[in-house]
Amino acid sequence: MAKFKVVITDYEYNSLQIERDVLSQLDVEFITAQCKTEQEVIEAAQDADGILNQYAPITERVIEQLNNCKIISRYGVGVNTIDVEAASRKGIIVANCTDYCLDEVADHAMALLLAAARKVALLDRYVKNQAWDYKKAIPIYRLRGKVLGLVGFGKIPQNLSLKAKAFGFEVIAYDPFLSQEFASKLQVELVDLDTLCCTADFISIHAPLTKDTQGLLGSKQFNQMKPEAVVINTSRGPLIDESALIEALRTSQIAGAALDVLENEPVHSDNPLLDMEQVILNPHVAWYSEESEQELKGKVAQNIVDVLSGFYPDYFFNRNIKNKVLLQEKSLSL
Repeated sequence: MAKFKVVITDYEYNSLQIERDVLSQLDVEFITAQCKTEQEVIEAAQDADGILNQYAPITERVIEQLNNCKIISRYGVGVNTIDVEAASRKGIIVANCTDYCLDEVADHAMALLLAAARKVALLDRYVKNQAWDYKKAIPIYRLRGKVLGLVGFGKIPQNLSLKAKAFGFEVIAYDPFLSQEFASKLQVELVDLDTLCCTADFISIHAPLTKDTQGLLGSKQFNQMKPEAVVINTSRGPLIDESALIEALRTSQIAGAALDVLENEPVHSDNPLLDMEQVILNPHVAWYSEESEQELKGKVAQNIVDVLSGFYPDYFFNRNIKNKVLLQEKSLSL
């Protein structure tokens, strides 16, 4: 019988060989599942020592039923599928991977911005329908000198700010957790959210999804925006009040949106965004490249190995429980 049991609650990858290879460092029974409900997670992972999670709900109810779990490691930067407070109360480490797709998401946000600004997708559709007429996309505005507003200024938007400046953008950001001194090093001005919404020509969202940030952009914010403004979201769909966004687009309060994420994924067939020419939709792909997927899979599995080997993981999200969970620092073992 294996020493440890590790359960993957759900996954959308073609192969789990990287995870298996990393976990083979230990004597592990690796169980795969495709859970969609709390009860399915409980049944699959109740006696697991470690859990790998993608989208399945790891709620307080689930965590109360975890008898042996020492770590929940999530594929991605965000941990919004996990009740972190409940895990912390139970002394379970929550881990993620914060640096596997810094270029990918920044590149994708810039690609969506450019596609929306230059109306690339719209013109593609017209040409394929035998309409060879640039006037179908009027108006298109010069990018140099425009203002890009970043909602959140972590590693990904910091990366994006450098790319945007190469196109001649002025960059401003809203992030209540950073200082102007820090932002100034990247020649970015920190402003409040109201100022950002009033000032920016393009608004790119990069905040984490929490109770405080859900619906961060709603009717008030859309009413403040320029009629030429375009909203880009490569973070999490619920950061935007989608019904308010749809209304702002319908009434031309804003000019467009380019969304890699939505409130409900996959997109529902009756979602009005599907029929809006001024909207670009992608299937939550900004994180992806062949390289980033491999890096993510290896790092989240290594989080499990670290904790089950008695070490704090490199990607320790709920560090406030460090004094409650007595493990070793990896550097001290060298």
